[in-house]
Amino acid sequence: MRKKALQCVVTFRSTTDAMEFEARAAAFGLGGRIIPLPPVIDAGCGLAWKEDEANTGLVEKMLTAGQLSYDKICHVEI
Repeated sequence: MRKKALQCVVTFRSTTDAMEFEARAAAFGLGGRIIPLPPVIDAGCGLAWKEDEANTGLVEKMLTAGQLSYDKICHVEI
């Protein structure tokens, strides 16, 4: 069984927003991935981006610089 760790989770209002984020993530050096929305979060389209907590600043920079649409940024243990 994998140990839970605190993660930065970005939620999106639409699947299109999630796919756009995923398409640009590697260029910003992010190593996360698209996941189903964790049940502890009530938001958006049902998809989320899971990223290492240490990269939260980079995620925020990408969202701002890329003018990407998203719902919210959460920090959860998953």
